Amino acid sequence: MAYVSQEMKKSLAPTIKSILKKYDMKGSIAVDNHSTLVVNLREGVINFGLERDYAQINHYWIDEHFDGVARDFLNELADAMRGPDFFDDTDIMTDYFHCSHYISINVGRFDKPYKLVA
Repeated sequence: MAYVSQEMKKSLAPTIKSILKKYDMKGSIAVDNHSTLVVNLREGVINFGLERDYAQINHYWIDEHFDGVARDFLNELADAMRGPDFFDDTDIMTDYFHCSHYISINVGRFDKPYKLVA
């Protein structure tokens, strides 16, 4: 069963924050429903090429939908969010879902859009 504790969030936060700082991005880290580690990106210098000012990033398709520094940043961020103890033994063919935790990356929000800083 997927589970994220506040202690797990605190242990992963330094690495996540260092990646945000490395790419000059601002964001927040949260836990949703005790199963998902969430990073909300508020502003930064990376242009994600989105059609809107906000988006939920599908971390399984980062390489196919992004390129350049946006792809590098999102891949590093997703790896940091997974952490060293991440596992995913999911087998959708048998309807078996088992992973350590889920991750969610949001660029902006519907009520507060991502701010691209020049």
